[in-house]
Amino acid sequence: MKPIRSSRRALALASLAAVGALTLTACNDDASSSDTAKTPPATGAPATQAASPSTAATTPAASGSASVPAGGAGSGSATAPAPTGSAPAAGTTLKLGDAATVPFSSGSTKGTIALAVTSIEKGDPADLAPLNLGDKAKGLVPYYIHYKVTNAGGTDLSYTSVSHMKGLLADGTEAQELMVIGSFAKCKSESLPKGFTNGQSATSCAVAMSPEASKVAGAEYWGEPYTLGKGLNWK
Repeated sequence: MKPIRSSRRALALASLAAVGALTLTACNDDASSSDTAKTPPATGAPATQAASPSTAATTPAASGSASVPAGGAGSGSATAPAPTGSAPAAGTTLKLGDAATVPFSSGSTKGTIALAVTSIEKGDPADLAPLNLGDKAKGLVPYYIHYKVTNAGGTDLSYTSVSHMKGLLADGTEAQELMVIGSFAKCKSESLPKGFTNGQSATSCAVAMSPEASKVAGAEYWGEPYTLGKGLNWK
């Protein structure tokens, strides 16, 4: 995934054209002057700019912090043929903390990863204050989907990014996604580090937004070879 660099604060409400799902995009460019970009090899992917978040919001908390621990809901059965090789079938539901081994590609780099959603943490609307979302986030509560990536193949996956992680609401519908340009201390998402070879692990995070009357109860990975709505689920 190519990094996005911005010198201005931008805010936009975009439509994920393929499926019509709404995505909030926020730019947090209050970077510390001491932050530096990771530098990949000359033949690798471009560097990803690391930016420091703004000072934490001082708005009083609207709700407490809670998380769904690993090993919560039971796993379900596959509902579609496996997309490739021994990868779990599209629609497979796993327990939080359970890992699935899937093929992975990023540009010309191809490999195999073991992927597990480890927890789903309820945030506070005040967490979003540094992002200046304004009324676009009114009535929405952020949830933080924490996941672990392990290199399960023989390819060096340094500087690639494992994204395509979305939240699922209690009724099974897609949660609204929040894409942050820059750094967000509550939910850090970075490229895989240098030297990410077989057996190496890293963690990442995706932000999902839920109406106050509902909650984010699960997560879906829809990166290749899966598609949105027909991916791997964790609950």
